[in-house]
Amino acid sequence: MPVTRLNHAVLYVRDVERTRAFYEGVLDFRTLVHMPGRAAFLQAPGSNNDHDLGIFGIGEGAGPSMAGRATVGLYHLAWEVDTLAELSRIAGRLRDEGALVGASDHATTKALYARDPDGIEFEVCWLVPADLLTDDLKEGAATIRPLDLPAEIERYGAETAAASASPSPPCRRSRPPDRGGPSSWDLAGPHRQAAESKQNSWRSGSAMTEIVPLSVTTSQVGRPTASGRTAASRPRGVERSVGFTSTDVVSWASV
Repeated sequence: MPVTRLNHAVLYVRDVERTRAFYEGVLDFRTLVHMPGRAAFLQAPGSNNDHDLGIFGIGEGAGPSMAGRATVGLYHLAWEVDTLAELSRIAGRLRDEGALVGASDHATTKALYARDPDGIEFEVCWLVPADLLTDDLKEGAATIRPLDLPAEIERYGAETAAASASPSPPCRRSRPPDRGGPSSWDLAGPHRQAAESKQNSWRSGSAMTEIVPLSVTTSQVGRPTASGRTAASRPRGVERSVGFTSTDVVSWASV
């Protein structure tokens, strides 16, 4: 069977407690396993996964990631939401935390971009449902425009379920009979044309980043303002603390 999905992400951070509070307070993640000051494993609120995000603390002396500036590395992670109402709610939280850095309309995807307390970038996105994808939207997936969230809510509805919230045909992989040569992937479903359009644009060099900075977004999105607010009313879910030593890093890092 082919790979079906990305299961989880693991980050190195300076301060586990600070990062844990951020993801709990802004994205409503739940801490399932907590090793105070050392590591934590969190679950997204709409997930039944063992964990969706792992964080390991390496100390305040750690330097910032230079990925994309001086080194290769991860650009960002993208977390999906099921409605535009939820995307709007999270946009407000990110603004309050001073974490929102951009908001982009990718035609088939509506996206917020933010940075966590260590400057690690992530995306929060809503995918246009398959039955609402028009040819114009598919062809425009390679374009990037400022996100006008109120206008998108007016267009699609605040509670319309995203594409990923509904069952969709699986990806099908086929190989020549002799199984020689590379795999060929048939991305079944209406998002295929949009993906190919974006891929062709990147190959031509016409799209090198996905973010529209807040300085050029619509007034409805606004600029982030550092409120100094600490994460409050954080859902705790099921939480347990376990012992942790430096020799455990290898075994825990494998999860």
